Amino acid sequence: MPTMPGLGETARAIIADGMGILAADETVSTITKRLTARAIESTADSRRAYRELLFTTPGIAEFIGGTILQDETIRQDSAAGTPLIELLADRGIIPGIKVDAGVRPLAGAPGESITEGLDGLRERLAEYRELGARFAKWRAVFVIRAGLPSATCIHANAHALARYAALCQEQGLVPIVEPEVLMDGAHALERCEDVTGRVLQAVFNELFVARVALEGMLLKPNMITAGQGFARQAPVREVAEATLRVLTHHVPPAVPGVVFLSGGQDAVLATKHLNAINALEGPKPWKLSFSFGRALQDEALETWRGRSEQVPAAQRAFHHRAWCDSAAVLGAYTADMEGEPGFAPAEEAHPTHH
Repeated sequence: MPTMPGLGETARAIIADGMGILAADETVSTITKRLTARAIESTADSRRAYRELLFTTPGIAEFIGGTILQDETIRQDSAAGTPLIELLADRGIIPGIKVDAGVRPLAGAPGESITEGLDGLRERLAEYRELGARFAKWRAVFVIRAGLPSATCIHANAHALARYAALCQEQGLVPIVEPEVLMDGAHALERCEDVTGRVLQAVFNELFVARVALEGMLLKPNMITAGQGFARQAPVREVAEATLRVLTHHVPPAVPGVVFLSGGQDAVLATKHLNAINALEGPKPWKLSFSFGRALQDEALETWRGRSEQVPAAQRAFHHRAWCDSAAVLGAYTADMEGEPGFAPAEEAHPTHH
């Protein structure tokens, strides 16, 4: 299938020049948990204030090429009355939208999930395009347990991802295809590598059958790590090597970019892993970048805690993490950067790198 005009350009623009994606697409229930954990009441206003804090961080467009929104956010206005989606677009940040309806138990596959949301998706995508979105995201999840994930689960979710991606491209939106092999569990790194390889192979087989133009999509996979409950956590370089190996074996070079999810890694470790992957020798036909949620936001949220006087400090924390992650995309991150402020951006300044 030929790429629709503009899809390849949009995909490449999102991840141009060391830029990545801010995943600010937590559902209301998920962001409520994160706000409540910091004694912030979750209301439409508090959720809007938090996202506005991130979107209006001075200088952030140097590191963030796209932001994934959630249905509530794409329809909200800023405190000053500007649609939040316009705040992003005016800064040159490409707005996207999460379109899946979340995971439900998969019939016939105990302990496994299927992502729902295909019914009515064509019409929803058309509306989001009208609202200003230029890309979309759909997440499928796979658990590693004894005998899992099953072939049934892998096939069902790969098929749904491909149908979603084809509908996105039909509506002129770049699909982000997110097959996440969860870090939960007590499995070794080698098992994660094997499962992720099988999942990616199935996903690209289904994308081919669905005639999805690979040039006009982005892949959002997990990094290859041991399960959180496994005794031996692999060193950073080992994670990087296994991750690049899986991509090399299973991701066609026509895909313009791979934007990793952080999957529960803390902010600094996710940055170190991303940097190590990019610093490895060897062919890397795709841009290797980030589409982080918690790993980009947690430091800012912890600093803010719902207090308006803390907005500038929270924005500095967000700016610093995005600066570090941008450097990691270029393989130029160093541990010394954690102790630096990055650069404290003035309100309208265009900061320069150290």
